[in-house]
Amino acid sequence: MSKLVHCAAIAFALSFTAAGVHAQEKYPTKPIRLLTPFAPGGGSDILARLIGPQVSEVFGQSIIVDNRPGGGGTLGAGITVRSDPDGYTLILVSGSYGANPALHNLPYDSVTDITPIILIGTTPLLVAMHPSVPIRTIKELIALARANPGKLNFGSAGVGGLGHLSQEMFRLQTKVNITHIPYKGSGPVMTALLSGEVDSSFSSLVPSIPHVKAGRLRALAVTTPKRSPAIPDVPTISETVPGYEVTHWYGMWGPKGIPREIVLRWNQEVAKVLNTDAMKKWLAQEGLERAGGPPEEFRDRIRSDVEKWKKVVKEAKIGIAR
Repeated sequence: MSKLVHCAAIAFALSFTAAGVHAQEKYPTKPIRLLTPFAPGGGSDILARLIGPQVSEVFGQSIIVDNRPGGGGTLGAGITVRSDPDGYTLILVSGSYGANPALHNLPYDSVTDITPIILIGTTPLLVAMHPSVPIRTIKELIALARANPGKLNFGSAGVGGLGHLSQEMFRLQTKVNITHIPYKGSGPVMTALLSGEVDSSFSSLVPSIPHVKAGRLRALAVTTPKRSPAIPDVPTISETVPGYEVTHWYGMWGPKGIPREIVLRWNQEVAKVLNTDAMKKWLAQEGLERAGGPPEEFRDRIRSDVEKWKKVVKEAKIGIAR
């Protein structure tokens, strides 16, 4: 009798294992929630709404974009980290995610407590100057700042944002004294820059390019190691300040423990979307370079940014939110 019971128990366990494998093979069997940690209209939100429907068509399930703004992106990230690792809750984040550990006392590890899926694309920030300031190059900017300590100013979308941290890293590497003026969002700082209320900013390429082409702003440099195909005549900061590099990016991840098969399926399907002619054209227009690559490449990017911004925050003595 005991042998019969033992065999029955094994058969019962095997049936559950087979059912689990079968369910995983059929993923997804219900709608998927794709969070973006910022308000509608931003880069991560736009990308989620472009990519989501195309992957949804392949999966045969709805992908619901869920905006959860707050805490500089930490609210949405926290929700995702605490979700079940079944592939039904994912998040699309921007480069600010890599800066958050330096600025906030987070209850999770931004590198090890997630499952990276794919790095979607990269883009520079643009050092844009109001035309009233009589300089045209980074070299002239450094010279003017050194000759007039504290008189030049840079606006940003807020303390601890990527634009602010990029400015602080520039200040640390060039030993210049430039005043930081924070605003409440990218819209207000762009308005201030266009009016001449602030001299310059390190801003997203997308909203800046039309104003540069119209002559309302002057482009000095981009923050990436290589020049941007969107504005190839604009040099990089590193051409004047060797070693300077800030790359803004977008990527997807989920909670720690998502089955590898689901991760790879998402990685492959998003990569296919990025390689469509329509998406290539849109990305080029927006100044975004396609990334793709394996999930591990995205984790390496996050780890590198976390280390970089922790160092900048410490050296610049920027307060950490508790």
